[in-house]
Amino acid sequence: MKTIAPQPNLVDQVKEALLEEVLSGRIKPGERVIQEQIAQALGVSRQPVQQAFLLLRNQGLFEEAVGRGVVVAHLNPKHVRDVYDIRAAIEGMACRRAANLVTDAQIAQGHALLYAGRKGVAAGHVTQMIASDIKFHELIYKVSGNQLVEATMATHLTYTMRVMSEVLLKDEEPRDIWAQHTEIWEAIERRDGEAAERLATTHLLTACDFMVRRLMPSA
Repeated sequence: MKTIAPQPNLVDQVKEALLEEVLSGRIKPGERVIQEQIAQALGVSRQPVQQAFLLLRNQGLFEEAVGRGVVVAHLNPKHVRDVYDIRAAIEGMACRRAANLVTDAQIAQGHALLYAGRKGVAAGHVTQMIASDIKFHELIYKVSGNQLVEATMATHLTYTMRVMSEVLLKDEEPRDIWAQHTEIWEAIERRDGEAAERLATTHLLTACDFMVRRLMPSA
């Protein structure tokens, strides 16, 4: 039997391309997204586009609009708060566990991500800021040693990326959350699980309040 060379998943590639369009603001909330046009632009068949649409709809980025087909979903502040509440509970636990399990190599990896995050803020690059933030939180999930955390949080992180993009594109001077990330990581580094959990929970609930305020029509 011949070995099959690994190929990047086409659906994942289409999903990432669509996600990038939404996060960069090139496709705006309420804007119709036509599958045939996406397939043509990406040079793929409609099937992977349909599957990517379904995944992103299930993650809250797209929605069906009567008479219009698929559109980029408007953010619901109540849903935003629900997502951050779940994140605060799970990530607090993950930080507490990470403080007991973190290795020297992972500590160095965390500091590299902190550096990349601050660099993204200095450059004012929205997609880079979002990517760095997500990678930082994903590292915590990995270090926690709980294999269910990353899978459980995947959908919530995608929605979080959508929330962050709308707020960051709206703000002339993006809010710098990397000082808080640094405090969390330093608590993990010194193996202080209680402090890491408290800092992570406070960080996410404070971020939630900020995001919801910025998403309100009067903001």
